Amino acid sequence: MRSLLPPRTGERWIERPDDRLRVSIVGTPSPGADFDHPLEMLEACHDRIEERLQTLERLAGHLPQHGADEQARQAAANVMRYFDTAGEHHHQDEERDVFPAIRSHAGDARTLDLIDGLQRDHDRMRVLWSALRERLSAIASGACAALEGAAVAEFAATYRRHIAREESELLPLAARVLRGDEQAAIGTTMAVRRGVKR
Repeated sequence: MRSLLPPRTGERWIERPDDRLRVSIVGTPSPGADFDHPLEMLEACHDRIEERLQTLERLAGHLPQHGADEQARQAAANVMRYFDTAGEHHHQDEERDVFPAIRSHAGDARTLDLIDGLQRDHDRMRVLWSALRERLSAIASGACAALEGAAVAEFAATYRRHIAREESELLPLAARVLRGDEQAAIGTTMAVRRGVKR
């Protein structure tokens, strides 16, 4: 049976307990994706979000046939752990650091619409996550073996649209308007948010 958890291809990975970010110890999945390069780190986080979305989709397909078996329980716990910690940190990085910094440089209507739209996405994703998390918690404990496919599909689609907009609009804009010292300050705050000492 295929594992529900993301595949590990050719590299050993560790999961840092401080921020739940997976870091390669043989090569790097995203060159420059660290707290010294916060915009690259935000983009690299999108790959980890996509892995968890795929795990969630596989879990929804797995449960009807296999119930809340060990694989399902582990997958549910893995997805919860990610979106409760690193996923929420990612939103906070943007809401508390990136969005205000961009607003201070670019106050045109298009930029404000972009940031307001991304903030609305965050609010919607939190609502969708709250409902999914309740069910995932029950699956992780073995108390439930059902996950509504429509809820998973809406959550995944909302995230994927959001990520596409960040990668095509927000991150290029941030790279253009934020000075090096501003990006460094954002990286420092991101590290502090995760309890990482630099």
